[in-house]
Amino acid sequence: MNVDWSWERAADSIPFLLDGFKITLLATVLGFVIAALLGLVIAVVRQSGPKFVTVPLRMVTEFIRLTPLVVQLLFVYYLLPQFSALQIGITVLGIHYSTYMAEVYRAGIEAVPKGQWEAARALSLPQTRTWRAIVLPQAIRSTLPALGNYAISMFKDTPFLFAITVVEMVTAAQQYGARTFQYLEPITIAGVIFLLASYPTSILIRKLEKSLVY
Repeated sequence: MNVDWSWERAADSIPFLLDGFKITLLATVLGFVIAALLGLVIAVVRQSGPKFVTVPLRMVTEFIRLTPLVVQLLFVYYLLPQFSALQIGITVLGIHYSTYMAEVYRAGIEAVPKGQWEAARALSLPQTRTWRAIVLPQAIRSTLPALGNYAISMFKDTPFLFAITVVEMVTAAQQYGARTFQYLEPITIAGVIFLLASYPTSILIRKLEKSLVY
């Protein structure tokens, strides 16, 4: 295997990597949507639901958080062969990260001053309106930077989808290397693409965090 850098090979590998990047981006965006919405539901239910619901829900979320993502991907992939690998990958990514985002939401909810809860009860506001108009806007506002960080983490975890045959960007780089016996250029470019996609997002999150400081 030649370890000398070749710009020609680098250029030749880019179309393969871009195809993989589309899958990586799709898995990240859809997985994040699932995680953000499901995490919010989990946080609200754990905060206001009855014990016979919150206790099992807490056990399930802890189990998901404490088991490796790769194991979860493989388990669901072999358990549900009727679904495509990409569908399973996106869903498992979303559910896995929803358990982390639920904790972020929960911290945001608990940060809402108790006086505002008491004021809502004094005004006889329905519980749904209290959540929708008072609690959740403040909780979500304060958790946006943390949610953004999890989006970046999910983006960087998409290479784990190789375990269930999803050809995301890193797998595309490896396949190109296996075909040409040249791994240096595709793997390097894949890393650069990850950096170029993640770094501006991290800067935006830091600016957002500063703008949200009370």
